[in-house]
Amino acid sequence: MSGPVDLVEVWRGDILESVHQGHAVVCGPDGEVIEAWGDAEAVIFPRSSCKMIQALPLIESGAADAHGLGVAQLALSCASHQGAHIHTDRVQVWLDTLGLSDSDFRCGPQWPGDIPARNEIIRAHAAPYQIHNNCSGKHAGFLTLNRHLGGAADYELLDHPVQQAGKAAFEDVTGETSPGYGIDGCSAPNFATSVHGLARAMSFFATAHDRSDARSKAAVRLRDAMTAFPELVAGETRACTDLMRAMDGRVAIKTGAEAVFVAIIPEKRMGVALKITDGSTRASEAAIAAILVKLGVLDADHPATKARMVPEIRNWRGTLCGHIKPVAALL
Repeated sequence: MSGPVDLVEVWRGDILESVHQGHAVVCGPDGEVIEAWGDAEAVIFPRSSCKMIQALPLIESGAADAHGLGVAQLALSCASHQGAHIHTDRVQVWLDTLGLSDSDFRCGPQWPGDIPARNEIIRAHAAPYQIHNNCSGKHAGFLTLNRHLGGAADYELLDHPVQQAGKAAFEDVTGETSPGYGIDGCSAPNFATSVHGLARAMSFFATAHDRSDARSKAAVRLRDAMTAFPELVAGETRACTDLMRAMDGRVAIKTGAEAVFVAIIPEKRMGVALKITDGSTRASEAAIAAILVKLGVLDADHPATKARMVPEIRNWRGTLCGHIKPVAALL
């Protein structure tokens, strides 16, 4: 048992100003720890980084195929999107196909992260809907599964068949009995696991093409959907989208609130999970980029890499004041 370790440094001039600590794990094809920083067994909430796990029952149950879901919809089921039209228009069509409306969601309204979409709402003197919630794609998946299972309307409740199916899948691929859960920002339960367990789950996705069982086949479809539509998984200017594009669809990555990040690397048959303990997104983006560079799947000189791994710090006048960088151990 160990504590968090230094992972990302913040320099102002030539003086170290701040340090972000955390835990990170790289798992091999059998779920074994290949490399770790900090405490591999630290218990965390994966938050939105585990959406591809939550979407497994959508495919396994037959609901996705019964309702004719395409690759783009599967990508949205794993997404924390910006609420741009590219996202919400697709989710709206999905709802229409189900014969449902915005009021059937249980995720709550959220202002879009996409500035043009946000400004459009403001100019109309309107308010955001639940479809603008960054998790509306995941919840459209929940609604589809719920329709297939014939469950009650409150699909977000812990004892609902939709969430119980998600919990069973989560505990299976992490290889751990979850020690508890919290309620996520979108109202669904979020089950805790260790950083190792989360990395083990990502290695399950990374090696899923080696197997022919229903869960593995579902994992292949979801990870391939993410890499086929990186712009749907997050959105323009977002790290997930930019870094997946930089890796030409070879790696699926996903962030979660409070500075969690995961990566699925099929060509290496590896899974990665990390957590920055202070919840800093700038640090989780720098750390995941550094690990992907270290593993040889991300080009250190790519502009998207530099923007996340070693970003400059500039003041309001544009003056260069400092920089952020991963610690030497990550490099």
